[in-house]
Amino acid sequence: MRIGVIGTGRIGTIHANTLSRHREVGSLILTDADPARAQELAHRLGETAAPGVDEIFTWGVDAVVITTATSAHAELIGRAARSALPVFCEKPIALDLPGTLHALAEVDAAGTVLQMGFQRRFDAGYAGAREAVRARRLGRLHTVRALTADQSPPPPAWLPLSGGLFRDTLIHDFDALRWVTGREVVDVYATGSDAGPAMFREAGDIDTGAAALTLDDGTLATATATRLNGAGYDVRMELAGELDTVVVGLDDRTPVASTEPTGPPPADKPWAGFLERFGPAYEAELCAFVEVVRGERANPCDGHEALQALRVAEACEVSRRERRPVRLAEVEGGARRT
Repeated sequence: MRIGVIGTGRIGTIHANTLSRHREVGSLILTDADPARAQELAHRLGETAAPGVDEIFTWGVDAVVITTATSAHAELIGRAARSALPVFCEKPIALDLPGTLHALAEVDAAGTVLQMGFQRRFDAGYAGAREAVRARRLGRLHTVRALTADQSPPPPAWLPLSGGLFRDTLIHDFDALRWVTGREVVDVYATGSDAGPAMFREAGDIDTGAAALTLDDGTLATATATRLNGAGYDVRMELAGELDTVVVGLDDRTPVASTEPTGPPPADKPWAGFLERFGPAYEAELCAFVEVVRGERANPCDGHEALQALRVAEACEVSRRERRPVRLAEVEGGARRT
């Protein structure tokens, strides 16, 4: 199997390393907006660098992995669909609903595979929570609390391209919420703060956000995120039912400290970032993609799943901007239960 990797930044490098070691992948073709970066990675892995995207589609590949800037995702997904190639793409498909829906229409018309990169679906903790909920070990689920906290903010120049905190960061929590519970979000109320560094206000973004969500079975959920958590990278989900409560992301590297006299000590080595925290999950999702391409398993996260997470993020943006509750029915694109 020969796979083209478009984009050799942080995530692209991780995915290229995973694929280069995979026993079912014979070779890679790598390309990047910075040709020297692609050439350096190709040399290190013993793979081939291409001068541009066109060569990915003309040199003959069996599948494509897209890890470029978000602005290029939709066009590349469409091009791969028209070339009848299976695609793995990092989230999101696009930063808006029209672009997302257009790319999905191309994939659906071509009948090709689009697997989206929501890596938390491949994390052992989230998978364990999903199994506990689906097996009803918690009893009736009534409350879910999700949080994502980055240790340090991204570069200022990146903020205007990110789509904002709800679309870029909390979209992972929204996808995990749907995947773990098997339920759909029906309404949201969201707010945010830009009281931190001036670069967030200058970009029209927020550094901290919170959303209250109601699921279609009456379960209540909260999702919060911040770019400013100096203690370390913190991603957790707490699920409370009538019989029991479970927590995802609570281990000896979770950057929290207890004020109780007999509480656990602070982490000696807190998580520094998402690449470290979710390293095994990133590898697992690419291995799953190879299996999908080989016809050995069903697509674990198609483009329509990504659309539903984006709809929740869009509803939160409307709610924050207009300071009102928003029904998901107001947001374009139909819901589909996982």
